[in-house]
Amino acid sequence: MSSFFQKIVKLFSYDIGIDLGTANTLVNVKDQGIVLREPSVVAVKGDKVLAVGDEAKRMLGRTPGNIVAIRPLREGVISDYDMTERMLREFLHKVVGGFQLFKPRVIICVPSGITEVEERAVVDAGIQA
Repeated sequence: MSSFFQKIVKLFSYDIGIDLGTANTLVNVKDQGIVLREPSVVAVKGDKVLAVGDEAKRMLGRTPGNIVAIRPLREGVISDYDMTERMLREFLHKVVGGFQLFKPRVIICVPSGITEVEERAVVDAGIQA
C-alpha cells in the first residue's frame, strides 16, 4: 500500500534542485531541466518585497531612497537570512505555482567550505520557503 501512496505523491509533487549562487540562482525541476535562472537580488520597500530576480536587478542603482535592492548572498553564503527566505519563496512560487497538494522535495546546493551555522541557515531558509 505504501508504494501506491508513493506513486500518487510522485504524480503531484515536484523534485527541485536549487543552486544558491552569489550572482544567480538556478532552479532545476526533475525531468524538465533548469526552469529558472535569475539574479540573486531582492527589492524591498520597508518590509514588503516588491520584486525578486531580473526585475529587482533592473532596480539596482535606479530606485528612490525608500526602495532598496539587496543581494542577500555574499561569497556563496547567506548574509541576510530574511531576504534569502523571501527570495526562495518567490522563486519556488514562480516554479511550482499556487496551491499544491503535496510540498515539493527540495535540494539546495551550498559551498563545501561553509560552517555548520551557515549550513543550518540555508536549511532553515529552505524549510521556511
